[in-house]
Amino acid sequence: MVALRIPKKLREKLAELGLDVESEVIEKLFTEARLDPVEEAEARLELAERFLEGARGYVERGDAVQASAKLYKVAEECVKALATKFNAPELEESRRRGRWMTWLLGRAARTLAEKLGEPKIEFIWGVAYDLHVWGFHEAKYGVDMVRVDVPHLEWLLNHAKKIFKE
Repeated sequence: MVALRIPKKLREKLAELGLDVESEVIEKLFTEARLDPVEEAEARLELAERFLEGARGYVERGDAVQASAKLYKVAEECVKALATKFNAPELEESRRRGRWMTWLLGRAARTLAEKLGEPKIEFIWGVAYDLHVWGFHEAKYGVDMVRVDVPHLEWLLNHAKKIFKE
């Protein structure tokens, strides 16, 4: 774990632009590290595990907003890991653009669901996106509404890990 101190003005500007500092730093590090696809996917699943643990902690503390944010990040990292493993067309588009866009993640979830014959991937992406918008950005969900989605994100992470063991 590395802690970075980001200047207040920079944090404020990034927030204004709707950018998440942690995500931006992680994506930049992935780009610079030039990991092979397997290493990158494994690192992304490790991140997803960390986000899931964080989400569970926030649920237990009654913080629905932060739990929603972390659950969304679980789905995001799982989709990125699977897109990397299967070289989904959205992966190349994200590299061309220099970052993953939310709509690309949604498309990747659909592509992966079809490719793997597992519609739950697309469904769970939808759950995660709902949490991202209504649980995190709009803060309209209470912890009881967020708690019921934890098993969905657990399933996605476990399914992705299983695929990598095959």
